[in-house]
Amino acid sequence: FKVHDTIAPFSLSNQFDVKQGVGNNLKLLLVSFEKGTGAEVNEFLSKQPVGFLTQHQAAFIANISGMPMIITKMFALPKMRGYPHQILLIYDENDTRFMQEDGKTSLYKLKNGVIQDITFITKEQLAQVFN
Repeated sequence: FKVHDTIAPFSLSNQFDVKQGVGNNLKLLLVSFEKGTGAEVNEFLSKQPVGFLTQHQAAFIANISGMPMIITKMFALPKMRGYPHQILLIYDENDTRFMQEDGKTSLYKLKNGVIQDITFITKEQLAQVFN
């Protein structure tokens, strides 16, 4: 995806293996590709009130395609199920639609399903995203 691309509605499984749609109603997409950035986003979101992502018309996607499936099933998913927020998961290593930058979380700003801006943020910038 690039700026000005339209994100057609798609679905991903969440940490409970339930398919969830990603549609034109979202304003923000946070996408993590690394264990460290994923942990930072999860830590931030865990401190927010229930429904925080929905309230901000946002979604959090974690690309866990590089994680061995046994680690995913035995350790990662059980930990993710303890979070109060939804995490949408990319399992397919060939899913390259989202841009990434090492050590940062990708932030997609959307309007009516069209990408307005793509930036790469650090842990310190997370709170500013929602102000």
